[in-house]
Amino acid sequence: MPELPPTPPAARLHRHVGTPLWRQLAADLRERLDGGEFTGGFPGEVELGLQYSVSRHTVREALRQLRADGVISTGRGRRPRLAAPDPVIAQATGIAYSLFSSVEACGLVQTSVVRVLTVRADGVVAPRLGLEESTPLVHLERLRLADCTPLALDRVWLPASIGEPLLDVDFCRTSLYEELARTGIPVTGGQETVRAVIPSRAEHDALGLERPSAVFSLERTGTSSGVPVEWRHTLIRADRFALTSTLEPRPGAAEPASGDHSSSALTPSFD
Repeated sequence: MPELPPTPPAARLHRHVGTPLWRQLAADLRERLDGGEFTGGFPGEVELGLQYSVSRHTVREALRQLRADGVISTGRGRRPRLAAPDPVIAQATGIAYSLFSSVEACGLVQTSVVRVLTVRADGVVAPRLGLEESTPLVHLERLRLADCTPLALDRVWLPASIGEPLLDVDFCRTSLYEELARTGIPVTGGQETVRAVIPSRAEHDALGLERPSAVFSLERTGTSSGVPVEWRHTLIRADRFALTSTLEPRPGAAEPASGDHSSSALTPSFD
């Protein structure tokens, strides 16, 4: 039986149904991408309009949806192209790390949208810094971006005595830890707790996530020479961030001698 010719693109859109043409076009383009088409390059707006016999407005709406879904990337004056997967920022635990430095070490550009930078009291946060509830605090809230894509929603509180010199800093392209070090107060240690949470609707939107999505919730008390200087709560996208650890032998467990792979030596013990 002879093989049937493929259905032309224009015939795959149904103009007399309730689904908008741009949505049908986006779905068909995604199906073609999943089938391995466009490996030599993604068509431009004019070419797609001719293929599907639709207006340029319809094509743009379909491409807008594919761009929002992370399938393609577009820009003014550029042809659409397949979007490369976002790299994952792998962060070692057990060190006083800077998210800014970790992002830049991956070859990405870290920028921030400053949402709040002010002085106010917070009766919940102040005791976490070992302060009286009415102590003035500098509060900094930023949406952290990696290559212009939302990565983390970062909220930091510092004692006003430490943070007030930073009120005039432009945090769009600098690290809080770098700015603190310039004032002579480097963050040298602290404690951090990480858990998985479902963020609020507004936090989903800020991070560009579909609902519901889990994120990492990081709560950190940063110290300088053992003195608390910051309390931080960060929500960070779990699809773009990973924590890594180097595992040491547990107390009392001996490493097997070289070449000794007896079953008793390799049987794990869970206490």
